[in-house]
Amino acid sequence: MNVQDIVNAVSQEAGLDQAAAEKVVGTIFSVLEHEAEGTTLSSFFARIPGADALAQKYDVMAPGAASGGGLLSSLQGALGGVLGAKTGALVNGVAALESSGLNMAQVRQAGTTLIQQAETAAGPQLTNEVLASVPSLKGHLGL
Repeated sequence: MNVQDIVNAVSQEAGLDQAAAEKVVGTIFSVLEHEAEGTTLSSFFARIPGADALAQKYDVMAPGAASGGGLLSSLQGALGGVLGAKTGALVNGVAALESSGLNMAQVRQAGTTLIQQAETAAGPQLTNEVLASVPSLKGHLGL
């Protein structure tokens, strides 16, 4: 199973078009890329061909990646500065998902499907290890 298979499943299960599904999957993988540490993440990405490239395409820490300007952008910058880059990645990722026009039910369904597909591709143990290294991600996705 490669990253496109996961995007296709997210698209179908969450009722999203391909572009929206790709953005959700890439954004979540980017948050994991920035927040998860160690060889666990590289092993995880190695089992899902294309996951690392998609994470980089939707890099939540790229300048202007999640910002629409205004108060949210200021808040993101302040939180990232105060709490560190790791928290900044999560805040930016959540902001990117919210600004994409998806409702929370769609984000939750997409996140649930992504995790199910990742467990199939990378195995439940490795997927759970990666997710455990970013515990607040599940809460932000409503999982």
